[in-house]
Amino acid sequence: MSDVASLRIMVVDDAALVRLYYRSVLEPAGYVVDDALNGLEALEKLTGQEVQLLIVDINMPVMDGLTFLRLLRRRAEPFAATPALVTSTEAGPQDRKAAEMAGANFYACKPVAAEDLLEIASLLAGGVGA
Repeated sequence: MSDVASLRIMVVDDAALVRLYYRSVLEPAGYVVDDALNGLEALEKLTGQEVQLLIVDINMPVMDGLTFLRLLRRRAEPFAATPALVTSTEAGPQDRKAAEMAGANFYACKPVAAEDLLEIASLLAGGVGA
């Protein structure tokens, strides 16, 4: 397994409290966390850097999470295959299907419990988790 301290996670969510919550759960477990307010900002921040996991909200201004994932999946490696957890308050099967079609590897309804977030990060990004 990988060393968690070397694993980078990008959180893409327009809600400051959500970004802070994810950071407060993931950083103590050893992950390096960066964040973005929307898909467009995330695309800009990802230029020239590699991350092992994306945590992406669906509903955001400027560029929503599904559009962000679709654009990212069209790029060259490593972004085409970077694991992505999509999170949303919307829990219908059509929401999960839309996320899957956009390139999500996993879908979780908000709020995501800390232990679930760490387990998903460990499974998708590698490492030992919590």
